[in-house]
Order: sequence, then structure tokens, then C-alpha cells
Amino acid sequence: MSFQRLIRFRNPSDGVFYGEAGPKSVEQTDLIGQEIQVYSGDSPWMPNFKLSDRVETVEEILCPLPSVPMVIGIGLNYRQHANEAGMTPGPYPVTFTKPPDALAGPFERIPVHKECQWMDYEAELCFIIGEDCKNVSESEDAMHYILGYTVGNDVSSRYWQVPERSGNQHGPAKSFDKFAPIGPVIVSPTAIGNPHDLAIKAYVNGDLRQSARTDDLIYDIPAIIRHLSRGTTLRRGTVVMTGTPSGVAAFLKPPQWLQDGDVVEVEIEKIGRIRNVINMEV
Repeated sequence: MSFQRLIRFRNPSDGVFYGEAGPKSVEQTDLIGQEIQVYSGDSPWMPNFKLSDRVETVEEILCPLPSVPMVIGIGLNYRQHANEAGMTPGPYPVTFTKPPDALAGPFERIPVHKECQWMDYEAELCFIIGEDCKNVSESEDAMHYILGYTVGNDVSSRYWQVPERSGNQHGPAKSFDKFAPIGPVIVSPTAIGNPHDLAIKAYVNGDLRQSARTDDLIYDIPAIIRHLSRGTTLRRGTVVMTGTPSGVAAFLKPPQWLQDGDVVEVEIEKIGRIRNVINMEV
């Protein structure tokens, strides 16, 4: 794949395109109103997906993927986060899934059902599976199966994560519609360089809540791919959220749960920043 930073967007005539965002990390204001080169084909997986000579104006930045087979989350995968939770990681990653309808765009409002309480944010480096894979072995280059990287927020309702409501499962708290905003671009493995040495941050209403580097990951990306593909086919387009650093609302003293109208921003070095407003339904 020849792209650097792949952006999916709507033009002023309501057409939807993939375009090349260029060599720099992406902020929303960087590209709105700009003319960029677009790709032929509707999907990065199509044989004819190539950068064309055509240019289009960016009216709205969309979710970089129109749909996904699923979103897979990795829990307790930063040493700092394990420490703040008072938990000891096991020999294998904690995993959970989010359904396809959890997917949301980088600047969408996040609707929160009235029975979702104790709302939390989780800044996450995400990778996207670029080729179906299964039983990836130690002798294989697991990174070969990655289309690219993006920013994510594993939005969580901790009310539905406590054992009496979840049976000690992560999924119920994280599977509501739009609880997996990602974007604003997909950065190619070549452009990202080393994904295990990136700054990752989360802000709530401009206040820095999370700040770490991805070298604090307990299970690196190849280990995650090998674990998830054991006896299981990972379909192309699957988004994997690799875990969150310390500083989540649940472990602040007192907890700083998200409120209606709060603005959550997640930023990752070399990729860009997403910005989502929390919309509590009544």
C-alpha cells in the first residue's frame, strides 16, 4: 500500500472519497477547506486503489473506515495503568470485543444512553488488520498483517463494568453504539516507523488526563496479533485497540466521570487528534 496518511472525507457536493493527507499528523482544522489528491476505488483493499490526479475539497472528515467486522480491545496493557488499578497482568492479554455499531468518526458526538453511568475515556493506539490472518506463528512477521494505525478512544461506562452487572466481563461497558471513535487518518506502517515509541495523550475539556508513551505496553503488537489469531481468523478491517495508559477517570481521586457536553480529545504522535463531545441522552 502506497499511502502515508489516508483520510476519508466528504466534499461539498456530498461525495465521499479517500485522499492523501500528507506527511504530517492531522488536526481537524488542518484539512477542512483544503484540496487534496484522492484515490481511485472505494476501499484500501481494492486492486485499483491508487492515488489519482484528481483533487477534491475536504468539507467533513469522516471515520476512516465506513464499517468494520468488529473492534477488539486489549485490557490492562500499560504498566502504569496496571499499577493504578492495583492489578498484576497475566501471561496473556485481556481481550474483549465491541460490535460493528460501536464504530464512530473522529469528530462525532458520542450518544450515551440514560442508563450508562460513570462514563470514562481511554486513549488508545489502534491498528487495523490489512489481510485476513489466522494462527500467526513466532516465525512470521506479524506486522505484515497491519494496514495501518489510527487514534482511538475506548469509551466506557464503568457502571456496566462492575462485577455485579458484568460478570467480570469488560465488553458490556464498552459495546454501546458509537463507543469506539477512531481517526482522523490511517497512517501506514512505513510512515509510523516504530509504533512502540509514540507519545499518547488524552484531554478532557482541555485538561491533560493521560500522558504516556507506547513503550509502556506490556504486550507488544506482534504478541497481540499472535494471541488474537490463535485458532481465530482476524478479518481485514478489524480494528484492534491496544490498551490505555494511566489517568482514566475511574482511578482519579475522586473519580472524574465524564459529563454531558464534555469534550474528549485523544492525540497520538505521528497520527493526529480526535475530538468527541459526550452527549448524555435523557
